[in-house]
Amino acid sequence: QVQLVESGGGLVQPGGSVRLSCAASRLTFSSYVMRWYRQAPGKERELVAHITTTGGTRYADSVKGRFTISRDNAKNMVYLQMDSLKFEDTAVYYCNAFVNWVDYWGKGTLVTVSS
Repeated sequence: QVQLVESGGGLVQPGGSVRLSCAASRLTFSSYVMRWYRQAPGKERELVAHITTTGGTRYADSVKGRFTISRDNAKNMVYLQMDSLKFEDTAVYYCNAFVNWVDYWGKGTLVTVSS
């Protein structure tokens, strides 16, 4: 069974930065698109960014220019660098992989943007 474990969340001030990490195991990591989602309190889960097997990236309009997704296939890791954070970025952030027609999720990591 695919396992995804997020880390790196915490409390950060507006305008600050944080880097999230996701460790993936039990899959041929380099063969799959990896995604970051987030879910803010009282809201539905939304796609934040994805990275293809060849490193192509795409972002939600709300984070474009502030967030950067990257991957290290040698380490089975995917990252989300979050800069210029805003109050509305407060959410639980989830790593996702769609493998053999099944969606796999980590347990999430909470990012709180507060002064």
